[in-house]
Amino acid sequence: MKGGISRTGLRITTILVSVVVGIVAVILCCCILLFLDRYRSAMVQSARTTSAQSVSQVSNTVGNYLRDMTQAMELVEESMLESADSRDRLLAAFLNFRPDVVAVTSYSPSGVLLDCWSLGREPRETIYQNLSFDLSTARAKGEPYMTAPHVETIFECYYPWVVTMTAPLEPGGEAAWVSLDLSFSSISSYINNVSIGQRGYCFLMDDSGNIVYHPQQQLLYAGLKSEDTQMLAGREDGSYADDTVIYSITSVAGSDWRVVGVSYVDELVNRNVSEMIRLSMVLAAVVLAAALLTSWLLSHLLGRPLRGLAAAMESFETDADHFTYRPVGGTLEVQELSDSFGHMVLRIQQLMSTVREEEINLRKTELKALQAQINPHFLYNTLDSIAWMCEQGRNADAVKMVHALARLFRISISRGHEMIPIAKELEHAESYLQIQKYRYKNQFTYEFDVESACLDYYCNKITLQPIIENAINHGLDLLVEEGRIVVRVRQDGEDIVFYVQDNGVGMSPEQVRTILQRDPTDRTGIGIKNVNDRLQIYFGKRYGLRITSELDVGTCVEIRMPKVQEGDYEAK
Repeated sequence: MKGGISRTGLRITTILVSVVVGIVAVILCCCILLFLDRYRSAMVQSARTTSAQSVSQVSNTVGNYLRDMTQAMELVEESMLESADSRDRLLAAFLNFRPDVVAVTSYSPSGVLLDCWSLGREPRETIYQNLSFDLSTARAKGEPYMTAPHVETIFECYYPWVVTMTAPLEPGGEAAWVSLDLSFSSISSYINNVSIGQRGYCFLMDDSGNIVYHPQQQLLYAGLKSEDTQMLAGREDGSYADDTVIYSITSVAGSDWRVVGVSYVDELVNRNVSEMIRLSMVLAAVVLAAALLTSWLLSHLLGRPLRGLAAAMESFETDADHFTYRPVGGTLEVQELSDSFGHMVLRIQQLMSTVREEEINLRKTELKALQAQINPHFLYNTLDSIAWMCEQGRNADAVKMVHALARLFRISISRGHEMIPIAKELEHAESYLQIQKYRYKNQFTYEFDVESACLDYYCNKITLQPIIENAINHGLDLLVEEGRIVVRVRQDGEDIVFYVQDNGVGMSPEQVRTILQRDPTDRTGIGIKNVNDRLQIYFGKRYGLRITSELDVGTCVEIRMPKVQEGDYEAK
């Protein structure tokens, strides 16, 4: 018995029995999974070995091809030492013997193409860019070097994909450089014919991670596939595996090329693991049944009432003011938790009501302090300006300034309603602007652009003046040229929007972000924060101030509030 209420239900001990059964099932599952993981690791290691062997074969084949290419270059270099007729006959025989050779070219010391030997093809008269030979690179190397694969561009309507080896010739002859262009199709066929599983493949890259050849080159160019070559370039030769992919890397002898084999764990491993999975199916089925039974018991005994309690908490969080709590049944512990939550809801609602009232009273007090606040310097300077105008015989201006000061104090010191007509608020703002314009000796102008339909609606008192004061003191005071303030009032659906815009020095994004989040002890800009807080207390968080500013351009403060008519508010 608690609170005179009799409760029935299961104790937590009953539930713990079910939990123990579930724990036993979980332990059994973990044992099975551990065994399968160990077995899978062994299969992954085997797959890494197989992949590494395939990549090594490709590396050896490509290395042999490059060595063969080097020997071919030696033959070409020797032919360059012969007479022109002998050289031409030797190169013609060489090209017929080596159909994979696209072209042999020679170049002058200045890099000018001298001769080109090819089967039935002559170089075009105007070669826009020769990708097979670069003079600066040849001079920098000073020895035979190999280019990356590229498209041959010296022939008309013939653009094979080649790899070029360039070598310097002995000085003294007309030709200083000779290049050998070989079709890359031979190397690509070696790579394309390698299969590591159904989806595995190999590709070539250099030491810097640049792809030399990829069997899915078009997909790479189209952005439909990518390779993390930078990561692979930082790895040593060997085999590396993650959860899904196995990478095998082997350097090609005699070059800066590296063969990378990519294979997929699910192809090479999972097929071997499937047999073990089938052998574990019976035990897994038993474990699953035990787990399902345990889950059902827990869901029935604990889950359903707890979900109901969680839903009640979510509803309370969404709308605490209008939330009505209905107790949730279940075990004794859940019932006790439900009662505690109900008491907490009532207490929180009471505290929220108290805090809301205290917050409103606080903002009222701040408003009254703001209303009663008279900056001595502002008042002294205003009176000095009036006295100076009288001494100068500007009685008319002095009278206007006195009237403006009177209108300003009439609304600021009044103890009427919190809400006043927008027309009165604009009158108060204009009086303040008139005084400040006299004080600042016409250093700025102002303009009111108001939709007439807005004048009969009501707004919070002293909404515009703190905004305008901040614009003058912090925006226009440091301005060299003439300042300008524009106050606009517009309808926006069911809202009224005030815009106070100036062409002052502006604010940085950091200042804009923090201006409405000032500490209460910081009196700078307290009026602006007061305006924003009052609007949100009265009308909700979607209303208030929004500030946009740009340095050396100006600031615009948007003040949004709902349309309020006479009689729609309570006198505060």
